[in-house]
This record gives sequence, structure tokens and C-alpha cells, in this order.
Amino acid sequence: MVIENTFTGEYLYSIDAKDRVNIPSKFRNALTPKNKNIFYITRGMDQCIVAYPLEEWKKVQDGLRNLSSASKVYRSFIRSITRYAAQVKFDKQGRIQLTQVLKNYAQLEKEVTIIGMVNKIELWNPDILNELEKTSLRIDPEEYKDLADKIIL
Repeated sequence: MVIENTFTGEYLYSIDAKDRVNIPSKFRNALTPKNKNIFYITRGMDQCIVAYPLEEWKKVQDGLRNLSSASKVYRSFIRSITRYAAQVKFDKQGRIQLTQVLKNYAQLEKEVTIIGMVNKIELWNPDILNELEKTSLRIDPEEYKDLADKIIL
């Protein structure tokens, strides 16, 4: 059963010579028609590309609109998200076009690990993701339990 606009799992794909990458069919099939096969890609908080379905991107934009542009920190944050954002529509083969700026940011060359993050998708250089998991993504078992208690019934 496919849950609409929900992305889970990990996939390994290659970037083609025209800087296109396939979106896993499981993810494409989860999109509702309201998304019109459109994603917005931008820089992630970590060194990856984040792809938001159109309907999720609208929520991101609404949240950004609610931040006061009078605040230097808010302006900088808004800029960091929107400056690199690009609308992409997947083609008949399920591929999206990556921008050179985002490819450089995420250090994507040939291989890309695609991870479902519930309401969005992350595209990673596999080596960077593996190194990040080894060094800085260690969660204290007690913190992990506290997080699990908040979401798992």
C-alpha cells in the first residue's frame, strides 16, 4: 500500500551525463496529482540536496513567509533556502534535472543515495553520508529512546 506524499527507504542511483537522476518509482507513485510531478530542490541543512514535492514546498514557503524580514538571522535563513531552490518536473523516465550549484554543494558526481524522509527526499553523495553516519550522527541511546517515546505508541 502506498501512502500519499510519504517517502521511506533508501536507493542508489547514478547521475547521467546530462545531470539527471531517477526518482525511485515508489516515490513517484506516492505523489498525489496535486503535485503535478513537480519537486522543488534546494540545499539541505546537511550537505545534501533536498527535494520537496510541490505541495510540501508550499508549506515551506508559508513557513518562510511567516519569518520577519526585519531579522538579519531570518533573512539569512530564508535566503539560504530560496536562493538555491529550483523547480524540477520529472520526465517520462522519472528523471529530474539537478542544477550544477546543488550538485557542487552536495559533491555529487556519479553515484547518489536517495533517502525518503517522510515528507521530502534527500539526495546524498554516498561517501559523505557514510562518513556523516560514522562520525556525527551518533545518537545517545537515552536520547533515541526519548525521541521514540514521543512518536511511537
